[in-house]
Amino acid sequence: MASRRGPDLPYSIVAGVTPCAPGWLVASAKLHGATFAPEAPRVLGSFAEVLDERPSFSVIALNAPVGYVDDVHKGGRTCDRMARALLGRRGSTVHNAPTRASLQEEADVADDGLDAITNVLLRRYREVAAEMAPYRQRTVFEVHPELSFFQINGDVPLRWSKKTEAGMEERIALLKMRVPGSERLLEAELDDVPMSHLLDVSAILWTARRIFARAGTRLPSDPEWDEEGLRMEFVR
Repeated sequence: MASRRGPDLPYSIVAGVTPCAPGWLVASAKLHGATFAPEAPRVLGSFAEVLDERPSFSVIALNAPVGYVDDVHKGGRTCDRMARALLGRRGSTVHNAPTRASLQEEADVADDGLDAITNVLLRRYREVAAEMAPYRQRTVFEVHPELSFFQINGDVPLRWSKKTEAGMEERIALLKMRVPGSERLLEAELDDVPMSHLLDVSAILWTARRIFARAGTRLPSDPEWDEEGLRMEFVR
């Protein structure tokens, strides 16, 4: 049987992936030695398409939950609480992951205490849950854009929200200073993809590079596991 990995290449490809209105925003980069070459971002229609991309991604830094608790816990998963504590003033950007039960199409999520953003993203999270298995965590790593920016900024939380002009300028300046080729990502024009999404996917693409280089840091360092055998963690 022929391999589904695609052709052997003289470089590796890593990707940052975040949900967006049309589907999944994907920013990828070729890696070869010290060379980091971002490609123009694209939108794919489903998470399955991200996983089936050829040549395949060596690392996928995913801005969506991977592991889920079974019951509602105050403050969410341990990794959610730890991320908020680490981010300080930017901690409110970390939303509680839904419970696994809430991922069912017929689930009543009224009692799960989910915020409006998480409720909107549930259909995207269901796509991830349908495809994930423990072996995929060799490639797919849960990340968070603010944790990525925190790392890029020398482990200091950013000052402004990305919803403000000052926050967008802060992030653009940081990416252009620290992430080679970020201009190609930030100058992309995609239907229904706002600048805030381009900023996020640029930052998590940098985290994908760190993970590939085995420089990523796990939060918590000794992760918990859910009932499906998936790690509940962030990597930055």
